[in-house]
Amino acid sequence: MKKKIQSIVYILFILITFFALVNAFKSYQNPLSIYENPLVWFALIGFIAVIVLKEVVSFIATSKITEIENEKAGIIPEDPNLWIKKLLVKFTRSKSIDEEEDIVLDHNYDGIRELDNSLPPWWVYMFYATILFAVVYLIRYEIMGGATPEMEYQQAVAEARIEINKYKATSPDVFDIANLELLTDEKDLKRGKAVFNLNCASCHLGDGGGSIGPNLTDQHWILGGGIKNVFNTVYNGGRDGKGMIAWNKTLKPEDIAKVSSYVISLGGTTPAKAKEPQGEIWVDETVKVEEVEVEIEKTEEEIDGNTVKVEVKN
Repeated sequence: MKKKIQSIVYILFILITFFALVNAFKSYQNPLSIYENPLVWFALIGFIAVIVLKEVVSFIATSKITEIENEKAGIIPEDPNLWIKKLLVKFTRSKSIDEEEDIVLDHNYDGIRELDNSLPPWWVYMFYATILFAVVYLIRYEIMGGATPEMEYQQAVAEARIEINKYKATSPDVFDIANLELLTDEKDLKRGKAVFNLNCASCHLGDGGGSIGPNLTDQHWILGGGIKNVFNTVYNGGRDGKGMIAWNKTLKPEDIAKVSSYVISLGGTTPAKAKEPQGEIWVDETVKVEEVEVEIEKTEEEIDGNTVKVEVKN
């Protein structure tokens, strides 16, 4: 009677807990997400652990009772692990201690004797497998010209680039530094000025004249001028140890492009207190310089009795 009551209680516990967990999972939008509902997952793991522990305890108790009953009846049960021992002997071809005399060699080194054990079958089969693998590898990659890991990597990179280009083509809002251009629209520069005043004016002053940071109104640049160089400086930060911090974790790339364009727009302005130039004059090598033809006229004039040649350039 007692066992029946325990079984009924155990079955009711399983059913009630199971339905409670099912309802708990259904209440979440993503029921299988452990990040969204970790407590329910912990409850499920605990529920399974209780069931497993109960079955293990029951198995151990039943085995112990059976062992005691066999001892009382004088029954010697067969070793339950006998099949494992037979499998190990077959798989390793090992000899028992009683059989070692049959495989002892005549070698004797200061009382140390050698056994003539056979190679374990698992080792032999693995050796054969390596030979087979080598043959297949030789034919596949050296004779038939199969794709090497490097070739597969290059192919995967090419496919990934194609997918990225497709995504960029269908997502115009995605920022691409490769297509970065100087922004001149008043709305963009106004946004850039707002970002500058909020984050940059403390070091460069509101008019860009420079304080802790360099003057942004002259032609000198420490890390290069132009929209791409300025963007890179703001995005990745200045010189190590003495430059400004990287703003890529604080500002969006779109805002960095706008504030970089605004910084360039400050060039040629006259700040109230201009800091001395730092760096070198930057020249945009991508801009073509037009060639201008100059005509030179030669004339001769007499000054104080001396004839002087004069060249006039047009």
